[in-house]
Amino acid sequence: MGSTDKPEGPPDYRITDFEPAKALTEDSLELVTAAEEDLAVVAEHHSSYGKDTYLVLYDATAIYGHPGAPAYLAVHVTRDTERRVFDFAHAHHPLVPLAQNWLIEKGCPPDALRAFTDRGPRPADALTSRLEGLLRTNVGQRYLVLDHYTDHQGTSDVGARTSTLVHDRHVLSAAHPYRVFLEEVTQDFETYTVREGAFSSIEAADLWITAGDLPLPSAIAPVRGWPADAARARTTGADAAVPAPSGATRTVERVGKAAAATRRGSR
Repeated sequence: MGSTDKPEGPPDYRITDFEPAKALTEDSLELVTAAEEDLAVVAEHHSSYGKDTYLVLYDATAIYGHPGAPAYLAVHVTRDTERRVFDFAHAHHPLVPLAQNWLIEKGCPPDALRAFTDRGPRPADALTSRLEGLLRTNVGQRYLVLDHYTDHQGTSDVGARTSTLVHDRHVLSAAHPYRVFLEEVTQDFETYTVREGAFSSIEAADLWITAGDLPLPSAIAPVRGWPADAARARTTGADAAVPAPSGATRTVERVGKAAAATRRGSR
């Protein structure tokens, strides 16, 4: 989900009268607050007992930063209220549900971190919400993110476009284990869609992302049975998740540079 909102104020980290727990904490805080005027809160949750703060932020600096850079920032603040110190961790993500998943893994209650519907575009349909739910919960660590690329400028009919390449470990996805989740935000930034494409190899997925204008190969049924299949795998061992291939984790630059080069060549 993309957002063009300017923040009404700085994110509330709730660290007044607290000190950084260590030098790395202060470094992480400074990296984020250096762009504070360009950050807008998309989702947030503060624990009732005052220990944790979870934030999903839209980072407007991504628009004019490294080509293809992700636009979302997940922030987790942990406080020791007795010692009055805090820790501060953050990570960049191409999609809101991926940022939410990172925070859920840090301990945020899944139902607490809902995106504000009055800030930025809304899901256009039920399929978009369903696919985002799969990425947000990522049951059994089903998806491993390999690459992503965000075209912030979009085209004449799309305001922004993000392609996220993942390896799908679901046993029923073995024939087409590489999935591209494509998010497209309308030009008026009112709504957005998410669609899923299935590929038999990384190379096929890369070619589709690089081309940029080919139909997205439909992803077939595996998503329907993931909870039941996972439960069976735990009890019978018959449907164990498929491990990622050796060396599957890659950097953003591989797809990002290819996509950027193709776009430059087509102009």
